[in-house]
Amino acid sequence: MDSRAGAAVAFAAGAALGATALYFCTRPQPPDHMSNAAAGSQALPSSVAATAATAAEPAGSTCTAGLRDFEQDEILAEQLTRNVQFFGLEAQKTIGGSFVVVVGLGGVGSHAAHLLLRSGVGRLRLIDFDQVTLSSLNRHCLATRADVGLPKATVLARHFKGTLNADAHCEASCDCTVYIVPEAAVEARVQMYTREGEEALLGGGPDFVIDAIDNIDTKVDLLAACKRRGIPMLCCAGAGAKADPTRLRLVDVAEAAADPLARAVRHRLRRDHGITEGLTILLSAEKPRCGLVYGGEEGANPLDYQVMPNFRIRTIPVLGTTPALFGMAAAAHVLCALAGQPFTPQPHFLVQPRQFTGIYDALVEREELRFGTAEAVGVDAAEVEALVKDVWRGHSARRPHPPSNDKGITRSVGHLTLTRWDPSRAATVDNLVLLTHAEADEHEQQQSLEELRRREPELCRRVEAVLSRARHDFMWRC
Repeated sequence: MDSRAGAAVAFAAGAALGATALYFCTRPQPPDHMSNAAAGSQALPSSVAATAATAAEPAGSTCTAGLRDFEQDEILAEQLTRNVQFFGLEAQKTIGGSFVVVVGLGGVGSHAAHLLLRSGVGRLRLIDFDQVTLSSLNRHCLATRADVGLPKATVLARHFKGTLNADAHCEASCDCTVYIVPEAAVEARVQMYTREGEEALLGGGPDFVIDAIDNIDTKVDLLAACKRRGIPMLCCAGAGAKADPTRLRLVDVAEAAADPLARAVRHRLRRDHGITEGLTILLSAEKPRCGLVYGGEEGANPLDYQVMPNFRIRTIPVLGTTPALFGMAAAAHVLCALAGQPFTPQPHFLVQPRQFTGIYDALVEREELRFGTAEAVGVDAAEVEALVKDVWRGHSARRPHPPSNDKGITRSVGHLTLTRWDPSRAATVDNLVLLTHAEADEHEQQQSLEELRRREPELCRRVEAVLSRARHDFMWRC
């Protein structure tokens, strides 16, 4: 090793040692009541532990303020470095000042909440009435055998706070408190979501709600309440009996027919609440690999095994990796939304390839008829497919949501065509709008966009926002 390499190694080792020493010297210590409650919660009856956890962090905690201004703390700033590099400083500060509610803390909800915490969300409210079981350990993000029988909300909050009991690997006097993000405010609520409890569970002005409930009645009530209160939300559909990570999709409720639970949610929201669109659902398009299983004794009354009235009696076989994927996908969706940098999911519908070829040919024909040449067409057939599916999602720009009878699995786009949005600019990815043939004919009669902007400002704002995203996505092309 030459002298420069040796010096570099020595510098790196010194920096690592210094950072470690700084952490142990400056890390914040938990309040005594939190340390004692967390260490002793396992010995308490679940109802007592639940009560203690519910009051762990009051609303308006200084923890949220700390994460909003995380860059002023050397440890926090280093811990969130990769997030800042990804989102930017101001966006990460917005995440730090955010309040997210997670309802349902099984395999999906626990992983979602865990990643939200690690990503610097300032305040979390964790809601679940159920307890940790041995059979749930294959998919829960942090629970152990020592947590069996305790409320899921209590357990998750305790692990987030990070107090562990000394074990065989530690000296009896060792300080075994470990932290993930001690500055975050974590509030546990051991109760089921109900209409009567809406204000208590959704109050306080949350910035986002994740629905990870597996009971249809409770799920629909929660989603309808969020919609009514104007709270952004994400509904997680069924992760049981599925394994393929490539089949996860984020879709509008209008398109949610590929999953049994999502299909039931779609039906109930439309029937009971008149909600037909504008609600995002995370689902897997994979067909379930196995059916429900009844685990009771032969000859026993199935109702004896029911956890709560109106809850299912049989269980769904679950491969633990799938709920984890759902949870992480949900956290990614929420984090990008909080940062003001939402992504546009790939739409879930099937179109015959020849329909894209037809749209490309129609574009060339329109250009030749209108301008005498197709030289200004700046896309090829493959990019037309991306424009139709990923940018315009298979809908006319004038009808951004699918009709109520569109189940989002198969869709014809033969009635649609691409045309220039601004006639003075070339037919490139950031100036092509998808319309029906009749709408395109009418649009092409306009000599400029100024009159349309005066007449339909909302349409122009929406279309130009989509075109701006297309410009960013296809930057190499433009």
